[in-house]
Parts: sequence; C-alpha cells; structure tokens
Amino acid sequence: MKQVFAQRGQITVENVPAPLIDKGRVLVEIVYSLISPGTELSVVNSSGKTLVDKVLEQPERLKKVVEYLRRQGVKKTIAVVRGQTSEEARPIGYSCSGYVVQVGEGITDLRPGDSVACAGAGMANHAEIVLVPRNLVVKIPEGCDFKSAASATVGAIALQGIRRADLRLGETVAVVGLGLLGQITVQLLKASGCRVVGLDVDARRVELAGKSGADLALNSAEVSVDNEIRHWTGGHGVDATIITAASQSDSLVQQAMEITRKKGRVVVVGAVGLGLKRSPFYEKEIDFLISCSYGPGRYDLAYEEQGQDYPYAYVRWTENRNMQEYLRLIGEGSVELSAILEREYDLDRAEQAYAELNGSKEKPLGVLLKYPVLVEEEREKKRLTKVVLGNKVTSGKVKIAVVGAGNFAKTVHLKNLKSLSDLYHLRAVVSATGYNAKTTAQQFGADYGSTDYQDVLNDPDVDAVLICTRHNIHAPMVLQALEAGKHVLVEKPLAMNQEELAEIQNCSSRNPGLVLLTGFNRRFSPHIQRIKEIVDRRKNPMIINYRMNAGYIPLDHWVQGPEGGGRNIGEACHIYDLFTFLTNAKYAQVITKRIQPQTEYFSSQDNFVCTVSFEEGSVATLTYTALGSKDYPKEKMEVFTDGKVIAMEDFKTVEIVGTGEKRVKTRIMEKGLKEELCLFAMAVKGESSCPNPLWQQIQAMEIAFASNTGY
Repeated sequence: MKQVFAQRGQITVENVPAPLIDKGRVLVEIVYSLISPGTELSVVNSSGKTLVDKVLEQPERLKKVVEYLRRQGVKKTIAVVRGQTSEEARPIGYSCSGYVVQVGEGITDLRPGDSVACAGAGMANHAEIVLVPRNLVVKIPEGCDFKSAASATVGAIALQGIRRADLRLGETVAVVGLGLLGQITVQLLKASGCRVVGLDVDARRVELAGKSGADLALNSAEVSVDNEIRHWTGGHGVDATIITAASQSDSLVQQAMEITRKKGRVVVVGAVGLGLKRSPFYEKEIDFLISCSYGPGRYDLAYEEQGQDYPYAYVRWTENRNMQEYLRLIGEGSVELSAILEREYDLDRAEQAYAELNGSKEKPLGVLLKYPVLVEEEREKKRLTKVVLGNKVTSGKVKIAVVGAGNFAKTVHLKNLKSLSDLYHLRAVVSATGYNAKTTAQQFGADYGSTDYQDVLNDPDVDAVLICTRHNIHAPMVLQALEAGKHVLVEKPLAMNQEELAEIQNCSSRNPGLVLLTGFNRRFSPHIQRIKEIVDRRKNPMIINYRMNAGYIPLDHWVQGPEGGGRNIGEACHIYDLFTFLTNAKYAQVITKRIQPQTEYFSSQDNFVCTVSFEEGSVATLTYTALGSKDYPKEKMEVFTDGKVIAMEDFKTVEIVGTGEKRVKTRIMEKGLKEELCLFAMAVKGESSCPNPLWQQIQAMEIAFASNTGY
C-alpha cells in the first residue's frame, strides 16, 4: 500500500506492507485524509533538522547522552544516537475517513463496509489502509460526506477547546487565530448560541470568518483589538477567549488577557508561547486553561489502546463522543466546510500539497488527500503484507528473520547482526506497522519487510527467527516457529505462565533438531563466564547475593500489565537463569517477601526479596527494587564460597578476594548480547549444542512463576 512520509525535510510517498487486523482494532480503507497544516508542517520541518539542532531545542537530551556514554562507551552511544535520530521516514497524518475492511476480536458495533472517520497520530495516517483502535473510530452519519468527515480529528479538538471554556448561551467569545482550527471553532460556537469575534492578521481568513458566522471579524494588524472589543462588549471584555493560533510568541496570551473580562476564561488550544505576566491574572482573576487535544481519553493507553471507555454518566464528552458530535453537526448543516476545505490532491501528489502549504503566500486552510478507487485486483495488491527490497540470500550463513522492530531490537540485536555478517544474513524484518517494517529492513539490509509473521514462517529461506515482541506473544510465536521448522531465539521471558511453558517443552521435545534459546544473555557475559570458571572448582555450596536497583517504571506501563506480565516475570527471570547457570542444579524451594508500599506510586510487585535454595545446597537471594536512585549502580552480585568472595558490579568489573587471581575489568558494560548471537549461530549450524540447556531455560521461568506466588 502507499503511505506518506516526512524524511529529511521532504515529503515522499512510498509502498509499505499493509497492516493486519488485531484485537480491538478496525482496519479501514481510506477515501480521504486531511492535512493539518500546523502540526504536520512542524513534523516535516523537524525531520530535516540535524542532531545538533535537536539537542539545542531540547538540552535535556544531552544529559541522557552523556549518561549513556559513561555507562556504554563511545561506539554503543553513537549507534544508539544514530538509531534514534536516523534519517528514516516518519509517518504523518492523524485524521481520515473511509470504509471498514475488517474488525478485530471484541468489536460488535462495526462491520465491513461501514463508513467511518478515524483519528490518532501514528494510526490514522496518510495511508491507503490504516489500523485504528476502536475508541478512535466513529461512524459517519447521514448528511456527512467523506470529505467533511476526514476533518473529524480537528473538529474534536475544536469542540474540546469550547468545552474547556464552559460557555453558556449568549456569551461572547473571541477566537484568536483563524486557520483551519479557528474557522471550525467559529462555526461550532455559533451553533452553540454564542456571539463570536474572530481575530487574525490574515485579511483573507478574517473575511472568511465573517462569512462563516462571526459577529465581528477583525484584522489585528490593522485595528486596535482591545478598543474594538471594548466597544463591542459595552466595555466589559469577552466572556472567554479561545486561542487556536500557533506561535512561539507570548503576545497572543497577553492579548487574550487584555480582551477578556474580569473572572473570564482563556483557553489555549494551539501551540503558543506561555511566558505569562502576573498582573492580568491577578487584576482580573482570569481562569487560564489548557485544552488537551481531542478530549478526555487522549493519551490514556487504557482508553485509546485497550478500548476501555469512560462511563457516559461521569465523562459525558470523551474524544470519541466529541468526534461523533462534530460529524452530527456537519450532517445536520450546522457546520459547513466547503469554503474551508479549499484544495484536494491525489495521494501521488502529496509532495505538491505540502509544498503549497509550506511555500505559497496564500496558504490554503484545509487540504485533502484523495485516495484512488481501485478494482478488486488492485485492491488485493494494496493489501499485501510484504514489500521485497532485494534477494540476497547466501549459503553458509544463518538466514534470520527479526520479529518485532522496537528500540531494543534496532539498537542492540539488529546492530549486532549487522556486525556479525560472517555468521548471519538478515532475511526479513517483521513489525506490526508497515512503515517500521520497511524502514528498519532498509536500514539493516534485509531482503524484505513484512507485517505478517506467517510470511517468514512460510519462507523456506528463513532458518531462524529472533523474537523481540511484547512478552505476552512470545510463547505463541515460539510454538508457531518450532512447528514451522524454524530455530528460535526469543527475548525473555520464554512464557507468561506454567501452561505456556509446558506447551513449549512438549513442542521442543517433538522437534529435537531445532534450537530454542531464550535471551538470558547475562550468562554469556565475559564477567559471568569468569565467575563460572571459578565456582566450577568449588568444593562447597555457595551463598549468592544479587541486588538489582531496577529503577522506577510507571504502573500503567505495558511491562506492568498483561502484555508484560510484571517485572518479576519480565526481568528478574534473567537473574534466576544466572543462579541456575552458576549452580548447575535443580531448585528446591523459592521464598519471596514483598514490601507493602504506603503510597500508590510504588508497587509490591517490583519491590521484593526472593530466596532460592538449590538441591546441591547453594542459596541465592535476589533483592529487586524500584525504590532506589538511578544514579546508583544498577546490578551487583556477590558470591561467597570456599573462603573466596567474588563481586561483580554492573557487568564492568569482577573483584576476586581470597585468591591471587586478577580482577576482571571492562570499560563498558558487557552483558553477553553479542556472544549470545555467536553461540546461537554455531548451534543452528550444528557446530555445537544449544548454549543454554532447555531444562535451565525452563527452570528460570519456573522460579519466576513460583516467586510470583511467594513460595
């Protein structure tokens, strides 16, 4: 399918894999999408900025880079920075309309063929097909066409600004900034029974606002706005001012304060400078309010991503209900957009559309992209989930597909695979979003990018898969890969529960020729390998103390929920694998004690002490906490055995006390990630056995599950 991107300050239209339907989501074939001039042009311009420009704009980034440099060294820091500031294409657009192609599990109120409008940056993009969560999709009512419906997102933003102003019938309102958003706001205010004054420095926009219903339309560059409004309101000032302009200047907010009456309201909808002066607030006791995008639910993952609606009685106007109401007003004729949606371009002419928005003197207010109506054969081609970039399959190397192309996969695994080109050939990259699949595949030299896992499972030229998705789909993907005859390297955790673990164990036993390796990379670190050499010579059991100053992760983060399984299953399993590796023994008992935080900020689930006893007599304790400071080292392990103390800190140093053996020190953290890939390749080629016996991988997860229950 075709999709519009911003790259290096330019607009491109590229062919990318189409998205697949998913639970709680709607697959929509687009008819029209709306270009939002302010928001999207800023994205386009930002894509052309250098790293230096971005650091100067956001100096807090520099501090993060310096900290990463201290921990990881120059080479890794450069790789990460390049990965995060690379010139890869950025998808744009967030408001569109079209037909439902398919609905995901759990959706019963929409069906294929329904006419809908969609919202959401990163979802309702300028693309022939989009995949959008249910709460960001609304049906198009009678009387509203696809062109008008494509503005649903901007209309919801305008409505939310008006709701924040808490207006009453007959009140006077000033709208500052008469661009696309301002023009829609003027019409919505008139539909609400308010008296409206529109302000702008563009004479054409001022004239249009007057024709659209503004009771007073003023060119603020030509008249004394304060004086005109004072006369218009009998000396009182307007009841509320809504700022829909975009400007870095503080003057718009100051002007709004001056024209608003005592105890009035000023609402900021657009992006403006906020260098506020105290005197207008104090003297007039004005309420200053910010309007958050489309309405309640915006930026709430539970609402937008997981489909949890807010109760109608308690949150009357959510972002979805704002979109519905806006389209209803269009359908009944209270909002008329024919004079505002001034230009229309075919999708293939997107570059010209943005050029005119960015460069012309008389910039159009509303610009639509129109999508081609295709015959069935062309439509099927548009829905292909795979884009081939080349065919460089070579013999003698492990042909691998990377499934899940998030930040960790890009900055660690894919970078390492590229450096191990003597061992690996990157056959494919699979990601849920087509643009990420294609751009990542291009960046790392893969043969193709895909949105469908089945594409690599059905590919005879794929030897192995590297699974880097969210935790809850690890086990199902492992099972599918093994049944398809593929070797598997899966990021931890291997499974989310005992049932999944048993299925994997059974499936692996049915496919003894396939390598299954969980990403417990720490055991392959040169630091841990050195410790293993020493403890393998011991005569007595060990006492192992491991401290993980894990750092705080918000409780609404996906890692903490059903997708992640919590930090014990999702991260502490690394350490349970280390304990198993060092003892080389079955565990006998697991005892876990958790704190009970007095505030809701922290959770008992990521603040615990887990003690594991092993059949050969060793006892290992993990102290895992999110209570500490990130400025303190993250990980430290102490091993006590046979009169020796071995202390490892942050995978940089190993101190050996009680013998004459030298300490081990590396300049940066060495966690065994590259070593893991090397050993996996050797096992896949049949040059060695699996570097982590399956029983040990299984045991690490069993300890995590036992720890979750407390015993």
